[in-house]
Amino acid sequence: MKAEFKLYILVFLIMTTGIGLILYKHLALGFPLLPDDKKLTWIVEAKIDFVANGEPVIVSFALPPKNTSTIFMEENFASPDYGFSEIASPTGRRAQWSKRSANDSQTTYYRLNVYKNDLTIATPPSDIPHEPIKPEFDKAHQIAAIALVEQARNKSANTETFTRELIKLLSPQMPNQNQSLLINDQASVDYKTNLVIDLLALENISARIVRGLYLEGGRRKQTLSNFVEVHNGSQWLLFNQETGEIGLPENFLIWQHGAESLLDVIGGQNSRVSFSIIENVQSSRDLALLNNENKQATIIDFSIYSLPIEQQNAFKMILLLPIGALIVVILRLIIGIRTSGTFMPILIALALIQTTLLTGIIMFLTVVSTGLLIRNYLSHLNLLFVARISAVIIVVILIMASISIISNKIGVSQALTVTFFPLVILAWTIERMSVLWEEDGPREVFIQGSGSLITAVIAYLFMTNNTIAYLTFNFPELLLVNLAFILILGQYTGYRLTELYRFNSLDRRRNAISEP
Repeated sequence: MKAEFKLYILVFLIMTTGIGLILYKHLALGFPLLPDDKKLTWIVEAKIDFVANGEPVIVSFALPPKNTSTIFMEENFASPDYGFSEIASPTGRRAQWSKRSANDSQTTYYRLNVYKNDLTIATPPSDIPHEPIKPEFDKAHQIAAIALVEQARNKSANTETFTRELIKLLSPQMPNQNQSLLINDQASVDYKTNLVIDLLALENISARIVRGLYLEGGRRKQTLSNFVEVHNGSQWLLFNQETGEIGLPENFLIWQHGAESLLDVIGGQNSRVSFSIIENVQSSRDLALLNNENKQATIIDFSIYSLPIEQQNAFKMILLLPIGALIVVILRLIIGIRTSGTFMPILIALALIQTTLLTGIIMFLTVVSTGLLIRNYLSHLNLLFVARISAVIIVVILIMASISIISNKIGVSQALTVTFFPLVILAWTIERMSVLWEEDGPREVFIQGSGSLITAVIAYLFMTNNTIAYLTFNFPELLLVNLAFILILGQYTGYRLTELYRFNSLDRRRNAISEP
């Protein structure tokens, strides 16, 4: 009982470790559990144009902030003969290009490859707001602004509802006199954003402008969209300045917080920036590997991914072996299928993966059957065991070579893959079945031979499943879960299913005899 308890503790530790590592890679690092899982990615390109006037040039451009809801895969900066550096400002990151002198039209580029992180909940910024500055209006605008603020206050209960009602009042279908005075037909988007912020300041509410891009493929020469971010005393809340809706829109990339300029050009004029967006679809697994933060994780740094590609391809096959081992354990201990050894069905399954199922079965049966006939002849020569095995190996090589040459001549290319069968295992199988034939007869040879082949076919079906192959390679922690199952199954001493069937027929016969 003590040994059994220790086993259960060991199985529990192995199982929880394996499952924990799998969940960590999936939930924290973003590795998908399905091979066909894909994500939308976007390439955002900002093109900056200006006309240089022959003086020293400094171009300062606001860069989007990095956060947990958006993953930056790659950032590129391109400019002809310009010096470049990334600098920090009080409102976020900025790119700076510089040159001693330039003339005529100039162009610089910023390109960002990005995707949304679905596994992480976006957290609002937590910086402390500045005390709102009361705006200065002329008398007429002051009266209209106060009237709108009072109207919004009467229809609201807190900062969120006040902001929403104020934005609705600034977007009326039929504006009244006060609304028409504050918002005229010529008002720009920036004007309306600043007006909302000014009116909120009258209510002593801190607010700031937020600029961003809607991530939609095929968009060219786009400009940033304006939102209003309001502080309710504990956190910042994002509002759509046109509809009053609260929250970050789907597939929206925040580019800039605050009123700092998007683009500053010293030594040039007529500067402008335009954005183009291209949409792509990429494998979620590849994106998780490309993530720079994931690369620094210990579980990734010390993993199969750090090996050369050639070794990674080898491990794709090696990591399938435990799946075959688990199938063999289940079929032998639970079902009761008898096989010729434990490892032979797994190795046959590996060979079937290389040869395809039907071709592999035919080749296996052909080689083993022919080898058994020749081994039967060798048994009459009274050879020692070592010499007999060596002779069988040579015979198997001759059989395989003959099958390959004949198939090549008749144009059957599938049979050429017979060389993928493990040579020594085939020779040992032939020898083992020959001994079994002599000791227990042909019936036992048929039972164990067909049991090995059936087990190999079932293992092949599992080992060639795309999802299983993907999980075993990308989540090698499954080896621990597999080991835990095998340890548990190793304690099973009950009836096998084939034994239940046999004893059931015996029980029916006994009942028939006992009936009068």
